[in-house]
Amino acid sequence: MTNKILALDFGGTKLAAAVLNAGERNWQDYQKTFSPPHASAQTDIEIMQTISHNLLKGEKPAAIGVSFGGPVDATTGTVRLSHHVKGWENIPLKQILETEFNSPVIVDNDANVAALGEHRFGAGQGYDNLLYITVSTGVGGGWILNGKPWRGVQSMAGEIGHVTVDPEGPICLCGKRGCVERLASGPYIAQQVREKLQYQPKEGQILRSLVNNDLEAITAREVSEAAIQGDKIAIKAIELAGWGLGVGIGNVANLVNPKRFILGGGVMKAGELLWETLQRVARETALPEVNFEILPAALGDEAPLWGAVALAEDLLLNNQ
Repeated sequence: MTNKILALDFGGTKLAAAVLNAGERNWQDYQKTFSPPHASAQTDIEIMQTISHNLLKGEKPAAIGVSFGGPVDATTGTVRLSHHVKGWENIPLKQILETEFNSPVIVDNDANVAALGEHRFGAGQGYDNLLYITVSTGVGGGWILNGKPWRGVQSMAGEIGHVTVDPEGPICLCGKRGCVERLASGPYIAQQVREKLQYQPKEGQILRSLVNNDLEAITAREVSEAAIQGDKIAIKAIELAGWGLGVGIGNVANLVNPKRFILGGGVMKAGELLWETLQRVARETALPEVNFEILPAALGDEAPLWGAVALAEDLLLNNQ
């Protein structure tokens, strides 16, 4: 009987898959691609199925672990929705993949899965109480409490991205004001900067030069690069992102008292200013008696895939 595991990561903008044998810690094969423009649930599923069959080369996987970038009912493996790709409302992803591959499947939210990956294989090894936070297209969180994933009553625990830190702040895509995600996610960092540059034509010259004055080309990457070079508007945007994350983390530290906060996702590559700001603000927000550590994720962008491996390995153990 095969012991091959298929790990899948449905991200907000990327799709990744990998195969390995249970117990191994190196990919046998790996493939990543980006969702097409105007992607839908159907296109993403079809692309992922094609990638997976290419990697499996005709073999049947013993188990499939899936990370999905949005709310998931982990009990049924049903995707509730995606904030970034249309058509994912109430899609039975577990059922679809089990039918396609004739193998057992387990599906969970990407932040929960990445938390498990970091706990099992990364910066959370040896720590049984932690919150993993991903700061990328959106901001999400996944809990490990007493050594096990904790999802909450409706699999909605960990949504630190939609904790309000500024009640008078800008409106988030969720409809609330001043969410952590509205201040710190990559697309919103870029949007804030574009809006300021549109109304302040003499400001942000470093930023403008990085994109040849094409404001629509600005992403969080350009903002972080401009901040490093001393652009004042970019610096303020990065500081605001760090402030939002720091307030959120400090409040969570007071409420739940985990030992570690592990931060991953593309925005966390923005440099020292972001890290210094969020560390300082988190300490200022939390009670002085509440001790915690804030560390970068060890697994990088592959944390959800490695968490999917852990899910699949646990599924195999439970089915024995």
